[in-house]
Amino acid sequence: MGTSTRHPIHLKRAYEEPAPGDGQRLLVDGLWPRGVSKENLAAEAWLKALAPSTALRKWFDHDPARWDTFRARYFEELEAKPEALAQLRAYRARGPVTLLYAARDEEHNNAVALRDYLLRGR
Repeated sequence: MGTSTRHPIHLKRAYEEPAPGDGQRLLVDGLWPRGVSKENLAAEAWLKALAPSTALRKWFDHDPARWDTFRARYFEELEAKPEALAQLRAYRARGPVTLLYAARDEEHNNAVALRDYLLRGR
């Protein structure tokens, strides 16, 4: 794809305030963040189809020791979701995006893995 897909990908916890630099805010969790209203989240879309499967999410349980295996399994799941990935790429072609997630761990979560997947050109 052309340079239009090179817009930045930001990451932000769903509990943080929206900011002008966020661009298009996209929730990428399978579950809605607890205690956050639609208005406060201010998300352009909820891309639930890009979330890890329930089984994978529960297995991972945000355990950093399982991170590398989680990423590999999640990438396999993403490979099987071309329509959902195309939807995300369409948002990204229009401008910067912020992937929203609820996890407390800011380094080991599905939004980080999804960003890494996208930045690898997949």
